[in-house]
Amino acid sequence: MNIFEELKARGLVFQTTDEEALVKALTEGQVSYYSGYDPTADSLHLGHLVPILVCRHLQLAGHKPYALVGGATGLIGDPSFKDAERSLQTKETVEDWVTKIQGQLSCFLNFENGDNKAEMVNNYDWFGTISFIDFLRDVGKYFTVNYMMSKDSVKKRIETGISYTEFAYQIMQGYDFYELNRTHNVTLQIGGSDQWGNMTAGTELLRRKADKTGHVMTVPLITDSTGKKFGKSEGNAVWLDADKTSPYQMYQFWLNVMDDDAVRFLKIFTFLSLDEIAEIEEQFNAARHERLAQKILAKEVVTLVHGEEAYMQALNITEQLFAGNIKNLSAKELKQGLSNVPNYAVQADDNLNIVDILVTAGISPSKRQAREDVQNGAIYINGERVQDLDYSLSDSDKIDNELTVIRRGKKKYSVLTY
Repeated sequence: MNIFEELKARGLVFQTTDEEALVKALTEGQVSYYSGYDPTADSLHLGHLVPILVCRHLQLAGHKPYALVGGATGLIGDPSFKDAERSLQTKETVEDWVTKIQGQLSCFLNFENGDNKAEMVNNYDWFGTISFIDFLRDVGKYFTVNYMMSKDSVKKRIETGISYTEFAYQIMQGYDFYELNRTHNVTLQIGGSDQWGNMTAGTELLRRKADKTGHVMTVPLITDSTGKKFGKSEGNAVWLDADKTSPYQMYQFWLNVMDDDAVRFLKIFTFLSLDEIAEIEEQFNAARHERLAQKILAKEVVTLVHGEEAYMQALNITEQLFAGNIKNLSAKELKQGLSNVPNYAVQADDNLNIVDILVTAGISPSKRQAREDVQNGAIYINGERVQDLDYSLSDSDKIDNELTVIRRGKKKYSVLTY
């Protein structure tokens, strides 16, 4: 199985400009390729991870990647399938985001060794010095307005309105391909399926301006079995930055994917061989309730993104919380594991009697209910049941002198902070 066949078998190929020619190029020698990432936030998310992993697969197969962070295009904004104009960011903000995204990309590709070591590029390096007149004369003349308006990424916005700024975005991305081909002999561009129009603008410019052929390969838009996609625009982003989405949260995300998605995601998001995944699938289907595929998926992706130590910590937090062993975890670990539960900042004048604090913190709706909860054994402080109505919280209940975990019933957690 050649590299292109493997990518297809993993569900990582959606569309190509000329599959036969691309396969020939990939099998006959080293191909230089690039994938671009605009700094529209201070972190990439799981949606970006798919083309990154394709780049890694290709590098492992001997081809040479160029990771492009769009310091220039990030100042403009891509209109692709957006309902409204993007808010323009300041140059300082974009520069900061460029640096952060470059740091994330450096974790997934080999930038150090070999004749196919990855190279980091920033399109501001060439756009920052080109004049508007030169760009119109040397690039703009190769694009007709009819051609630009035919792109699906633009069509949707024509009715509601699109600025010239965003309208011109496809020319800028097209020029990226031309410039990387001119300076680094890049002949393949990889990106999401929503980028097809922008990406083929590059092959068109290469053909018209340099009489050369470039290849485009898109990866599919990843959705779960209900059709819900990954991405920050959907409000469900899983970020690659550990400060925005902790390793524990990422672990839980993968642990909770639906059975119908688990094996497919193993093919897309891990580097386990297809034979290994087939064996996992067989075991998984024999006992789906054990969630073997999800556990392996969570382990592989968290380790890939954050490292083995972060995975082990996420696993430990999961196991300890499931067992109710709150005191086995540090305050830092609990902040990861309980990041989405209600928090209450304890005030200096708060009554710390168990009944009063349950009501004050909003854990129980009334003192009557709070007393019933305590007497019925439904209240746990740091994993230990409390049934004494006269119990008052003290320093000994503070974990690392930072927080106290209260559980009401089986699963309703709350965190008191000091």
